[in-house]
Amino acid sequence: MKISVNDVEVYTLTEIQKKVIQNDIASEDFDADMKRRLKWVLFDEKYCRCMERLKTEWIPKLKAAGVTSIPLDDDAFAQLVFARPEYKNRSQRDALGI
Repeated sequence: MKISVNDVEVYTLTEIQKKVIQNDIASEDFDADMKRRLKWVLFDEKYCRCMERLKTEWIPKLKAAGVTSIPLDDDAFAQLVFARPEYKNRSQRDALGI
C-alpha cells in the first residue's frame, strides 16, 4: 500500500506491515480503515489542533486591533488572519526568532 500526497509517494506500507495490521483489522475492511485513519490523523487531529491554536493566538490579537466581527467559519477565520499584515507563518517566525 502506497500513500501519496499530490501524486508523490510519501510512504509505502510493506506487505508484512499490512498483514500485521490485518491481524487486528479484517482484510475486507483494510483499505477503508486505512483511509479513515489517515483522515483522522491529518484532519481530525493535526488540522483541528492547528486551528484551535490559531484561534487561541489570534482572537485576542484581533480584538486588541479593534476587529469587531470575527467569522465563525474556520476557513473565513483563517483567511482573515492570513490577510493581516502582522501575520507570520511558521517559517517566517522561525527566521525572525519569534
